[in-house]
Amino acid sequence: MFDLSSVDLLGAFRRELELCKVKEDEHVVVLSEPDSRGDYVAAAFGAAKSLGAHVIAATVPGGSAAPADSTRTGSGPGLTSVLNDGAAQDLLKSADLVVDLTQEGFIHAPVQQEILKTGTRIIFVCDAPDVLVRNLPQEGDKERVLAASGLLKRSETMRVTSGAGTDLTVQLKNAHPEFQVGFADDPGRWDHWPSTMVLCWPEFSDGRLVLAEGDILLPFKEYVRAPVTLQIADGHIEKISGGADAKMLETFFEDADDKWGRSLSHMGWGLMKSADWFATALYGKSELMGMDARAFAGNFLWSTGPHPVLGRESYAHVDIAMRGCTVSVDGTDVVVDGRLVED
Repeated sequence: MFDLSSVDLLGAFRRELELCKVKEDEHVVVLSEPDSRGDYVAAAFGAAKSLGAHVIAATVPGGSAAPADSTRTGSGPGLTSVLNDGAAQDLLKSADLVVDLTQEGFIHAPVQQEILKTGTRIIFVCDAPDVLVRNLPQEGDKERVLAASGLLKRSETMRVTSGAGTDLTVQLKNAHPEFQVGFADDPGRWDHWPSTMVLCWPEFSDGRLVLAEGDILLPFKEYVRAPVTLQIADGHIEKISGGADAKMLETFFEDADDKWGRSLSHMGWGLMKSADWFATALYGKSELMGMDARAFAGNFLWSTGPHPVLGRESYAHVDIAMRGCTVSVDGTDVVVDGRLVED
């Protein structure tokens, strides 16, 4: 939305790579596809070089395999050119850090886990320039997300309520808490710039989720226009009721024809204080991935579809970001009416 100079981008990418702990003589691969932003490739390359790293810029063909022949919804497993090319995979496995500037990456593909197991760090970057700069992470953010994920790990129950009518109880046993902090500084770490959030992968949740006007549907990148009520039982959406937005979600799941499409996936809350809830309205859909909404401080983010902990492969993946919720973990409020308690 705002023009940034090459100097601005170079400075932001250099700070990002410093947070990723890029050191002299490390090997950095800047991964792109033909549709990737050339200024990002140049900034990432220049930043890594300025830190004394060995840098390779690798451009692979774009395109993602379809999630299923029967569906036009969701996203595929990732870049076909990486999924089907052992040489490309070997290059990424040999790197200390991969700066992934592709449009979709390969987040949901098992090959990414194979790459991470070699110790390669991956930082995924896919948002507008001023969104990246405004949400440039701070070193202290890691302490905050670790504290939040630690709370989830030692707790048994999360409850989410709202004035709109949400009342969901989530069982946290074996929910495998995770976090995103916006930089990848540990061996084998994948992360996303920008992002500061805590999440978990529960199996069981029961109750009711009520989407209020102004909540955000992703990846549609649209605001809810009228309340939507979703009845949840054993971690599955049993019923959707409401107006046009409810119909759109119902149609999405029907068209996806995915056995896990209505099953809840990850959920948690945002901690990114610099995020702008209205960014979704201020940019074209192709300009944003929507991390302002996903990581907005005090939101409640939940999703459907894939569940790696339970081994559920699904590409009917919807993220829904809600404001105005109260999130309580074993009776301790972490978010009250959409505001972080730490504030």
